[in-house]
Amino acid sequence: MAAIIHLPNSTSTLTSHAPLRTQSFLHSPMTLPKLQPLRHFSHRLRRRSLAVSASAVRQDTTLWTPAPLLKVSAAAESLFNITIDISEAPDLAASYTNAGQYLQLRLQDPDAKPSFLAIASPPSIAASKGVFEFLVKSVAGSTAEVLCGLGKGDVVELTLAMGKGFNIDQISPPESYQTVLIFATGSGISPIRSLIESGFSADKRSDVRLYYGARNLNRMAYQERFKEWQSSGVNVVPVLSQPDGSWSGEQGYVQAAFVREKGIVSPQSTGAVLCGQKQMAEEVTSVLVADGVPNEKILKNF
Repeated sequence: MAAIIHLPNSTSTLTSHAPLRTQSFLHSPMTLPKLQPLRHFSHRLRRRSLAVSASAVRQDTTLWTPAPLLKVSAAAESLFNITIDISEAPDLAASYTNAGQYLQLRLQDPDAKPSFLAIASPPSIAASKGVFEFLVKSVAGSTAEVLCGLGKGDVVELTLAMGKGFNIDQISPPESYQTVLIFATGSGISPIRSLIESGFSADKRSDVRLYYGARNLNRMAYQERFKEWQSSGVNVVPVLSQPDGSWSGEQGYVQAAFVREKGIVSPQSTGAVLCGQKQMAEEVTSVLVADGVPNEKILKNF
């Protein structure tokens, strides 16, 4: 910090004496090369110190709110349901307005890196029950792994909800967008759950499909919700990349399952929602755009 504090004074001194030194350099040109590198060096140091200071300011302005865990339970192999009590933090609940938003979570451990997590429960649950629900994949050596090993009463810290979420206005009203194609892989189903349970008038659309990909049924979360989602107007299409011998449903990757089925009647009145593996999102987007679906009607939460 001493360098940052004293540097502006040093730079200021050099600048304030510039006219006098310039005058002497006119008479002694051999001294000019000595000052030029010094000016560049001071300029670089000043820019570096300002960048460090700006970074520190950004870090200091992050608002972290402590909140206790209510429940940690297995959702599928390597996936866990995490419920966090935000009833004492109304600002957190108020910041969550759209399905697809996410936040940062950190442990009360200075060495642990924060994790970005999409909120799985719909905004109405935050408002009415004072909780956030997440679907978290436990990855060895990560903050997520430690989080999934915690229990009721353990305290974590959260930021306000971030991002704009899924802009459903882009595929509204439902009469104008009768087909909505939803694609999710792995824990990417988390914000999709929020979307479906928030309600986007799926029952008023003629063709709403969810292509949900996982390695096998043991890796597929929210199976207990499929019947409810079907009742709301969403046709759930599970796609397994490595199923066992008894599986008779769709196999392979979700993008391949969609290409086999397609069935887009009117591309201009079709919307799509994507969340999950990057390659899947890119390939699905390419197929949809090639079929005439407007790019702005393909919604992502990032």
